[in-house]
Amino acid sequence: MFPTPSPPHGNSSRASPSVTGERKAPKEQPRIRRRNRLITSCLECRRRKLKCDKLQPCTNCTKFSRDCLYIAPALDPAGQAKIANLKEKMGMLEKTLEEDIARRTRSEQSITGMGVLSKSQLPGMADDLSDQEDEEDVKDLVPTSLAIEDAAYYEDEDVNEDLIDLGISLGKLRITERVGGFVRPRFNEELGQAIKKLPKTEDSNLNPFLKQSPSTWMAPGHEYIPPSSSFCFSSGLHKTTLLTHLPSKVMVDKLMDHYWRAVHIVARTVHRPSFERQYERFWNDISVGIEPRSSFQAVVFAALLSSTISMTENKILEEFGVARDSLVDNFREGTEAALSRANFLHTTRLETLQAFVMYLISLCRAEVTRAHSALTGTCIRLAECMSLHRDPSHYTSNAIEQHVRRLVWYQICFLDLRTCEATGPRPQIRREDFDTRFPNNIDDADLEKGIQVNEDRNYFTDMTIMRMRIECYEMHRVLWTERPKLDSKRTTLTTLLSKIQRFCQAMEKTYLPFLHKNQPLHVLAMEIYGILSCRMYVMVLQKFTSTHYRIMPERLRSMSMSCAIMTLEHSMVIETTPALSTWSWYVGALHQNHAALLLLSEFYITNERDPSVEARIWRCLDHVFSLSPSITGEAKCRMVLEELRGRIETYHATRRVRAPARMEHAGPPEDPGASEQRDRRSSSVQSGVSSSFTVSSGNSSHHLQPGYQHQSQMANLDSMASLNYSLGAGNSPALHPQASAEVHNYTFAGPAHDGTISQSAGTGTSPSQGQHSHEQSESSITTGSSSEPNNAAGMLGGTGGSPLDMLPEIDWVSSYFPFQQEYD
Repeated sequence: MFPTPSPPHGNSSRASPSVTGERKAPKEQPRIRRRNRLITSCLECRRRKLKCDKLQPCTNCTKFSRDCLYIAPALDPAGQAKIANLKEKMGMLEKTLEEDIARRTRSEQSITGMGVLSKSQLPGMADDLSDQEDEEDVKDLVPTSLAIEDAAYYEDEDVNEDLIDLGISLGKLRITERVGGFVRPRFNEELGQAIKKLPKTEDSNLNPFLKQSPSTWMAPGHEYIPPSSSFCFSSGLHKTTLLTHLPSKVMVDKLMDHYWRAVHIVARTVHRPSFERQYERFWNDISVGIEPRSSFQAVVFAALLSSTISMTENKILEEFGVARDSLVDNFREGTEAALSRANFLHTTRLETLQAFVMYLISLCRAEVTRAHSALTGTCIRLAECMSLHRDPSHYTSNAIEQHVRRLVWYQICFLDLRTCEATGPRPQIRREDFDTRFPNNIDDADLEKGIQVNEDRNYFTDMTIMRMRIECYEMHRVLWTERPKLDSKRTTLTTLLSKIQRFCQAMEKTYLPFLHKNQPLHVLAMEIYGILSCRMYVMVLQKFTSTHYRIMPERLRSMSMSCAIMTLEHSMVIETTPALSTWSWYVGALHQNHAALLLLSEFYITNERDPSVEARIWRCLDHVFSLSPSITGEAKCRMVLEELRGRIETYHATRRVRAPARMEHAGPPEDPGASEQRDRRSSSVQSGVSSSFTVSSGNSSHHLQPGYQHQSQMANLDSMASLNYSLGAGNSPALHPQASAEVHNYTFAGPAHDGTISQSAGTGTSPSQGQHSHEQSESSITTGSSSEPNNAAGMLGGTGGSPLDMLPEIDWVSSYFPFQQEYD
């Protein structure tokens, strides 16, 4: 053994008490005592962990011809002291590490109260992607500097504060300062540069917008429902009684029946069996003269408000003999009065917050103002104060309560995204700030019976549509967070597109196998998913759209146009198919037709245009802007852009929108020489680089490269789950540029939502669109009806040379509706 070190360097316990007291620091940690063993083995045996026979040289070193070295038999006191100090420091580091791990574990357990509980994981995001290198054709691509996240206004005493901040409308399109969630204070200049590329036309006499005055297109539309200005601060609302706004039980029962069919399916916030029991008790209390509790009154009025909003003017007149607006105002005031009586601003009752969320869902759809956004912010703070951002399994084992709390929280998350994209600036809720799990894909009846309440079902349930919406919106939240990182180069465009691709693949692998094309609710689920999934690509790519000084790479341009067209087509199916008309009232909450602007600006940016793609685009744009199919495409494009530019200039002047001082102006188009040089450079890159993504799904795969590609035919896929998504840098539900079904005869052979209705839908387009489609029918190919059983998706791929051919054919309409095309 080594001799014991001297007191100045050795163990402090051997020092005298006086010396120990002088040297000991106030918070000195105890030293780790270690035995200093004498090393007798050679260094090579110690390093290789072999038993050394301690010969000179040892047997192991002799056998393998190694240098056999030994440590000196003893060290001087100074060397021994250094070794002892080194071992002490190593021991202290090990002990500190152990304490840190133990402290972190205790902290996590104290937060959950039951061990670490991970939050809901988005499909396809289990193994997060590290940043992938961009393709050659997008390495130098930078987002436009003309789109920002924040808006500012000039201070002016003459500004009309009574003007509602709804922006301007043009057909079905409504935009404020924000287009696709970004503020574009020089958008009128951008439109002006786009107009310069279009030839002048003489069809101005056919312009349907000429007779519209600013008081028309700056005024609220019929979908606008404002909250009362006295909602939060008036002292008189709580004085109103329940019977002030409550109609007869017969009328309320009819409205509630419509609520379960039209609202509960797409905007679920309650557990139906529990609600119906309380609803019966509600009327029993009224019949005996007892006033029901204010919180449930608010829930009932919010449900009646939602039901009334989801009904058409004609149906309300026919059913109840009153005007729709008066009935909506009555139930809105009744909901606000009930919330005021329930003290919603400082409540701790989940039922009151539930009613507040139902109230906001009804209001925050097609037309949203800062008033809606302010109330949503209040709702978020109230929910967080009630710990809805923590999974309810921390606090309760009641399956129904857990389900309702999760539903309410994710509806609040949706309201956060909806209001921020309309009024900005960015989502208030971030995914790292909450651990609330997704509501299970389960029937309400199973929750009631307590049957495997913590497991998702592998079939279509009451919750399937809502669950798909929730997961899509949470992916939107991820993209809201990731998009700013593109500007600072903290992530790449390829990485974001790949995340979307993996998410879509995981969603379709989960949900497509149990969706059937002859069930209206199943078709509705896929149309809603189609809108939300296509919007993800547009969200990422919209800042890279073509401008006056550079054109978007063809691969990304095709992708963005494809997704924009599909977004509008999915919406058209919901709006124009009679079998889906019950839920068309909610389309404005899913998208605001901003994809139409992308199509207008991108398709005419170059002179190379595919006639079949153009026909498909104008079927969508005619629907959005209510244009006549008799006018040429370029004339309509110029007409819409000029009208839009004029209206935006008027709105910006009225609202006094301020652009950042350093923001450049949208300048003139680049000169032809620079354009030719850019085209040659792009062509060389496309021909010299063979980068691609290969994505396999099911038993097949596609390998596509950037640029124009010939897509081989795909037919008779075994199931919808085997659809292949393959892109140059990402993935999207893509369109077939030539198989554009002009006239769809949709037939639902199976039962509707109540199991009793079998109905046939008419054409998927309006008469004017049908006429326009007929003109283009010769350039289309026929897609026959599928003869496969449920889950079959017979498709034909395109064979043309369109820029969109690089994307695989996924025609949701033909995949989920048996139809037959008619041609003259």
